[in-house]
Amino acid sequence: MQKKVIIVPCYNEVKRLIPDSFSKVVIEQPDLTIIFVNDGSTDTTLQLLESMKQAHPEQVDIVNLETNRGKAEAVRQGVIAALKSPCTYIGYWDADLATPLEAIESFSAILTNRTDIDIVIGSRVRLLGRNIKRRAARHYVSRIFATCASWLLDIGVYDTQCGAKLFRRTEVMSQVFALPFKVNWIFDVEILARFIVLSGASPAAVSSKWVEYPLEEWQDVRGSKIKTADFIKCGFEFMLLMLAIRTPARRRYALYLSGN
Repeated sequence: MQKKVIIVPCYNEVKRLIPDSFSKVVIEQPDLTIIFVNDGSTDTTLQLLESMKQAHPEQVDIVNLETNRGKAEAVRQGVIAALKSPCTYIGYWDADLATPLEAIESFSAILTNRTDIDIVIGSRVRLLGRNIKRRAARHYVSRIFATCASWLLDIGVYDTQCGAKLFRRTEVMSQVFALPFKVNWIFDVEILARFIVLSGASPAAVSSKWVEYPLEEWQDVRGSKIKTADFIKCGFEFMLLMLAIRTPARRRYALYLSGN
């Protein structure tokens, strides 16, 4: 049995968290641990998380950040906590469950059945037989961003921003999350970039160990904290990443990742 840990970053999520869904999945999957990261919430999110931990003390844990540090750092702190446990797979999931928790088993099955794969990335592709509900505007913005991300990473990737990913625990994976990210809104892209930079191999060789899994179900959930201004921030962050990995500054970025 391969033990897996899922990180769920939470910032003022008391109105969107569904305790029954998390309870159901940990009961059905005894090899699953969920680490909730309370990212400096100002509502009663922490109290709700503590009640879930009390209900499932062996499979639910909490990392409490006193101040809001952003989703990227919340996920990173959760991964650092997960690495202290004897787990095989580590991933992260959005708290609103736009991707149902049941998909965790499908992700982990890919890693278990294919030992050549290190990352499973949720992909929101509208296919027959799939229930993918996205607002049109966000869908088209996402397609533009995915094209830019593919160019930046020098790989063909359909969806970098879906908040459902699962990683095989490796030494490189530990290095990827060891130091703070340079960006916050598009840290998913930086994660993939770090795997490429740290490996020293070509983007094609590294990404050959990644799989995009077309989700069976995904839907926009009301209460999203992303605003129009945040898309502008994403543009600036994209430029920052471009300067870090597509220019001579890449060597300096590699030294940063290696701790030098």
